[in-house]
Amino acid sequence: MSTVTQKALHLAERMSRLGTETAFEVLVRARALEAQGKEIIHLEIGEPDFATPANIVEAGARALRDGWTHYGPSAGLPQLREAAAEYTARHSGIPVDPSEVVITPGGKPIMFFVILALAQRGDEVLYPNPGFPIYESMINFVGAQAVPYGLREDQDFDVDIQEIIDKITDRTRLLILNSPQNPTGGVISPEGLKALADKLVGREIAVLSDEIYHQLIYEGEHSSIAQFPGMKDQTIILNGFSKTYAMTGWRMGWGVMRPDLARWIAQLMTNCNSCTASFSQIAGVEALRGDQSSVGVMREEFRRRRSVIVEGLNRIPGFGCKQPHGAFYVFPNIKETKWTSGSLADAILKEAGVACLAGTAFGAWGEGYLRFSFANSVENIQKALGWIGDWANEKLA
Repeated sequence: MSTVTQKALHLAERMSRLGTETAFEVLVRARALEAQGKEIIHLEIGEPDFATPANIVEAGARALRDGWTHYGPSAGLPQLREAAAEYTARHSGIPVDPSEVVITPGGKPIMFFVILALAQRGDEVLYPNPGFPIYESMINFVGAQAVPYGLREDQDFDVDIQEIIDKITDRTRLLILNSPQNPTGGVISPEGLKALADKLVGREIAVLSDEIYHQLIYEGEHSSIAQFPGMKDQTIILNGFSKTYAMTGWRMGWGVMRPDLARWIAQLMTNCNSCTASFSQIAGVEALRGDQSSVGVMREEFRRRRSVIVEGLNRIPGFGCKQPHGAFYVFPNIKETKWTSGSLADAILKEAGVACLAGTAFGAWGEGYLRFSFANSVENIQKALGWIGDWANEKLA
């Protein structure tokens, strides 16, 4: 019987620069432990534990029955582009035309396409560290230089405007902002955004403003750098349905940008995805224009959970946790434990039965921290805190 020897796989060099999102890797490991009979509480994954509101589900089902099962325009169905333009204008206070909107299957394509369109080898892109890992991954993938700026606990995880300004060079092409932030839960203050806008306006530097958590702010109102004079044309707003409407599996997001850039991003959509699923887009129109009461209900429940998890983590030996101002994450400092972030997250999963993420999953400057998602029930959060506390009292005391 003959045997076939598999030949070596020769990948393009750029594949070696591609990163990942550790949350999904930890989820797989946690599921494997569950398959072995171990009970695991999931505080690792960043998705609301709420069901998609019934009016949106019904709109999607009706769209399927009505035949919205065919190709649509690469930039998105006109009715959803209009709804997204109206929604963005309503929440940001800036006029938005549908020609400035591109609909994509999730928010990540906006990140990928914008970085791909605007940055190339030799260019520099500023991004937050710790920050959502796909920023750095995509910057490296396209061959640009990833330049981190810090989100620091002693500044309440707000950005240091002067640090950003000091890191801008004549090769800077793009600045990435995220507010509210993943993983810290920090929010960039309106004063900080204005100060940054004053320094950037008129320069040939685009801003990718990731505002996917904009409805999950617990103090004050959301602000976008696009609101400040002269900044709209320099800003690409990233938004989507996943966090606000508990639609993670629907895979829908959108970007707001100047029309000439929107045409190029739509062309990338043509080359990559053809279009976003039509029936999902019809449901998206209902999400943006229909009953919004579910958004407030979810936000208030997250506010309640935030208090529970912050108070509980601060009672655990070696943990110190600031109260986040947005999103549904806490980013406790664990430096007093003397453990590395990766080792502690691994031990908490295997020995305490709680899945969380090492701060280094969000960049090297996340060392000394863990990220917990409080997108789980109060009952499960309290149980997880008890398990971690019992483990810490035995292992860390």
